[in-house]
Amino acid sequence: MTDFEFWCSLDSETAAELRSLDKKEIEDRFYKNLEFGTGGMRGKMGAGPNRMNVYTVARATEGLADYINGTAAGQKSVVIAYDSRNNSRLFAETAARTLAGRNAKVYLFDTLMPTPVLSFAVRYLKCSAGLVITASHNPREYNGYKVYDENGCQLVPKYADKLIDCVNAEDIKPGVKNADIGGKAELIEKVGSEVLDAFLNEVKKLSVYPDKSDLKIVYTPLHGTGNIPVRRILEGRDVTVLPEQEMPDGNFSTVRSPNPEEKDALDLAVKKAKSIGADIVIGTDPDCDRIGVAVKQGDDFTLLSGNQTGALLLDFILKFKKDRLGDAPTVVTTIVTGALGAEIAKSYGCDVVYTLTGFKYIGEKICEWEKSGERTYVFGYEESYGYLPGAHARDKDAVSASMLTAEMAAYYKNEGKTLVDALNELYEKCGYYCDRLETVVLEGKEGSEKIKQSMQRLRLAGADCLKGCVNVEDYSEGIKGLPKENVLKFIFADGSWAAARPSGTEPKLKLYFSVKGQNEQTALVRLEEIKQILLDFIY
Repeated sequence: MTDFEFWCSLDSETAAELRSLDKKEIEDRFYKNLEFGTGGMRGKMGAGPNRMNVYTVARATEGLADYINGTAAGQKSVVIAYDSRNNSRLFAETAARTLAGRNAKVYLFDTLMPTPVLSFAVRYLKCSAGLVITASHNPREYNGYKVYDENGCQLVPKYADKLIDCVNAEDIKPGVKNADIGGKAELIEKVGSEVLDAFLNEVKKLSVYPDKSDLKIVYTPLHGTGNIPVRRILEGRDVTVLPEQEMPDGNFSTVRSPNPEEKDALDLAVKKAKSIGADIVIGTDPDCDRIGVAVKQGDDFTLLSGNQTGALLLDFILKFKKDRLGDAPTVVTTIVTGALGAEIAKSYGCDVVYTLTGFKYIGEKICEWEKSGERTYVFGYEESYGYLPGAHARDKDAVSASMLTAEMAAYYKNEGKTLVDALNELYEKCGYYCDRLETVVLEGKEGSEKIKQSMQRLRLAGADCLKGCVNVEDYSEGIKGLPKENVLKFIFADGSWAAARPSGTEPKLKLYFSVKGQNEQTALVRLEEIKQILLDFIY
């Protein structure tokens, strides 16, 4: 029996879907298994081994059950959350039944819930592991599966590799859709509002500027999980929730992609803000771990980049906490995050620690220092719109970031300034940085090969490919004490840099730039020159 015939035998719906496909689509769905990597599993939904469906979810969960049986003591327990995407609840319930069938205690949220709340819930409920069904900010056709350890942190490679081995040892099993686990269903306990209440209480402790102002905010959850938590954390401020994007919608019918990194995702919210005279727009992605911010400047709105929001939040927090930062205060960021934040941290006497891309590495540092007392964690962020201002969670958190962004905008408005004004003051103090992310989408088997070939060509060219480049850092060799990762970083004499990195969750090659200049115009010209040279190596 071929793989195609096997999948057609699983159930009638799967068979009908697969037999309706053309040859190219069948090849894409069967040329490999959907990979379970260090970030979990993420892919397009549909029938077949290279898709997210109840069978691939059950297979991954069988592997998770084996993993916690081999690593956790006593009664094994897992808390499960899910976002607003199509099939998220179905996949969460499939995982819950699979785990209970393997004698694990399961806490299943009774409604959709943000990823940072899941991270918090693992420690709050004292679980062996956590699981969230989400594809974060990916387009509507995607879903995903993220695993958290007993600290509420995504698994770093040394642990993820063991889980991957457990998943890869499992096969696709028939009967998943109609699985009857009998009395073991009693092991599944629904989780209500108690955990969210406890989470929000911890977030409120991070407040630094609760003062009133006449700041007007438009908030959009982009049809995701942020609606209730963010509205609750912003109580007391003048907030208008965008009605068109308020309710959960797995089709994300009002946006091209529910990604606050992309300007058009906030178009409707900006239009609303203009109509009511609001000062800022805040948008959170479907699982509410990323935040996008647009600021009124003159007659229009300026969309802040992830680097800019991170630098502003860091400066704002340090401004109010500079006299109570603790011993060896440390900011954690990544090797592809803009340099402005590091300059700000150092100006306040904080150390800066760099990790690989992925918030699991920032979470790992929080856990490590919590045990050793070696450093005090102050703030962590990535250029990809993810921030964590406290240790209440071990993953990026758009709920706490929304609260502090609102406080920050209120503070500057009371000073007669906007967030753009505050950003320009940081540039005057630390130097002008132009940060940019260029994403090259390369889908399917051919795209995967092109990404590999592009990275090979860049490695062979080395520093010679970019004028003024003085060093190339190849993280695939495991440099600077970091795990090996397929990243190339080109360093220039003035501290500017460019980097190339294949995405770990999407069919994309990402190009990062942090270019220092005398002003925006000179930095932009130089950035465009560097970008075009790197793109020529890909196309």
